[in-house]
Amino acid sequence: MQGTFSVQFICFIILNNTINSIHMNISHFSKPLFLCGMLSLALASCSDNDPEPTPSPSTGEADYGYVGKQVGNFLAEEWYPGGELGTTENTAAGCYEDETPSIQNADLMNAFLFGEMLFEHDFTEKSTSSFAGLGPAYVRSSCIDCHPGYGHGKRVTSYNADRRGNGYLLVIYHPVDGQNSDDGPYISEVTGMPQTRATYPFLPPVDESGIHLSWETLTAMESGLPMQFPDGEKYELIYPELSIDIDAFNTNPKPSNLAFRLESTIGLYGTGLLDAIPEDSLKAQYQREAPYTELNPNFWDKDANDWAAGAWYTLADGTQRIKRFTYAMTRASLQDGAGANAMWNIPNVSRSDRPYLYTTAAWAQAMSENPDVIAKIKADPSSPYYHDGTEAGIAQAVRTLLDPSTNQFNNDYHNFKPEMSDNNFWQFMAWHRGLAVPRARDLHDSDVQLGKKLFNEIGCATCHRPKWQTGTDNYWAPAPIVSNNLSLPTYPHQTIYPYTDMLQHRLYMKNGIHGSWCRTTPLWGRGLSQANTGAEDRLHDCRARNEIEAIMWHAYSKKSDAYESTYKFYQLSKKERDAVVKFLRSI
Repeated sequence: MQGTFSVQFICFIILNNTINSIHMNISHFSKPLFLCGMLSLALASCSDNDPEPTPSPSTGEADYGYVGKQVGNFLAEEWYPGGELGTTENTAAGCYEDETPSIQNADLMNAFLFGEMLFEHDFTEKSTSSFAGLGPAYVRSSCIDCHPGYGHGKRVTSYNADRRGNGYLLVIYHPVDGQNSDDGPYISEVTGMPQTRATYPFLPPVDESGIHLSWETLTAMESGLPMQFPDGEKYELIYPELSIDIDAFNTNPKPSNLAFRLESTIGLYGTGLLDAIPEDSLKAQYQREAPYTELNPNFWDKDANDWAAGAWYTLADGTQRIKRFTYAMTRASLQDGAGANAMWNIPNVSRSDRPYLYTTAAWAQAMSENPDVIAKIKADPSSPYYHDGTEAGIAQAVRTLLDPSTNQFNNDYHNFKPEMSDNNFWQFMAWHRGLAVPRARDLHDSDVQLGKKLFNEIGCATCHRPKWQTGTDNYWAPAPIVSNNLSLPTYPHQTIYPYTDMLQHRLYMKNGIHGSWCRTTPLWGRGLSQANTGAEDRLHDCRARNEIEAIMWHAYSKKSDAYESTYKFYQLSKKERDAVVKFLRSI
């Protein structure tokens, strides 16, 4: 910045930016020390006697003078893992919440801020605000409950949906090939994302008091690998044991032959960039890996060297796209992906493209038969379930309105109107697609450079592929966005470093992931988890409390797709292991 800019003009910019951030959460604007630091920086930078800019707290003193330059075995572009349009310079606490430069370029900042409010605010059952529509059964009352600091969920020792940071979703299924099998279909008595809360006067589909969660310490690796490294340093692995009492299910019928797993939320930042990776690039990655490892046959036809039928997902307008989102890779577009889906099925807030409830027939039946529920509705003629006030009429209304097979089409008892406006959904998706990836750190450090070298040499980069190119980013959007001629941020032709191959592998962990196959989780920005979320828990169920534990779980079984690479990590010296960890915390 040149000294010709006036101090008053700089102060106006700072004040204006602060005012424009009034809708952001407290981490964005209630930082007086940071704002004072910004003012001091502005004054110092505008001095003719100080032509060199002073590094701000957010960019990091240690990186000053190196950012954006090639250092050792890192290219200059690797400082910006989200590319020019998707990276924030901020690396301090709260950086997971930052908008991408694309948001600013597209003049979408106001939409981004309102979308952020929708993410952070508690939805309520009855309200005249933008936050109406909770329930009648729900998983959480707000999105941020599952995504502390916008990052990965935290490990908890008991299940409580109101505990901020508990990012767990229960997985309840019928096991195949043995009671402890990871595989099997979801039960039908509760929703795929099981709900443990309900609004008055209903009972939750699953009563949390009947959920039992404990963490057990692994005594031996199935692979035979010792629980200490050759140099004598020990490591410890833990895993969850989960059970749910049959009486905890408020459904009719009650389910049987059950198995349980946990899945935690992942970080939200950078997902718009992953959405912008072209499908032909995804296909090339499958073709690259297919000769050397077994790929999920539901997604890849090895004989044809082409997509299998299960790889395709049909979007709301009939468009078909290749699946790429969630651990199980069940979604193909971010705009119909985990976040867009969760805004409907986590708080059960309806919108114009999903004007019906996320419930089950078994829960509707149980609630229609519960005398306490019927009595409470009978005492409240204003209830939408009151109907004619008779017990039989109330029971019929409850069944009709709560059963998803009827509530989509039946308006005899209640006119279902979208609870979230199209404009609010657009704002939410502009925010979701607009979350930036934090800039890389310490790439000039010799240990970090050694860590990168080892990461590649032992084979970790085979699955955690560092580099991708986005395409033209002609994103798909649902009707609430398209029909209102609304736009979202785009990331065309960006070089990005997410460290994922965007396909699935199997690790065969004890009490592993439902479905066995799991998408390779992006590693970018994870080194800032402690600063943003207060925890460093990793893997799909937060069983790994640090990088070492996450890596060593990859070698629990010799059947693991990552066993050989993990064994090579196991053979490294203490200095080399620490270098790999430092590298992971820097990208």
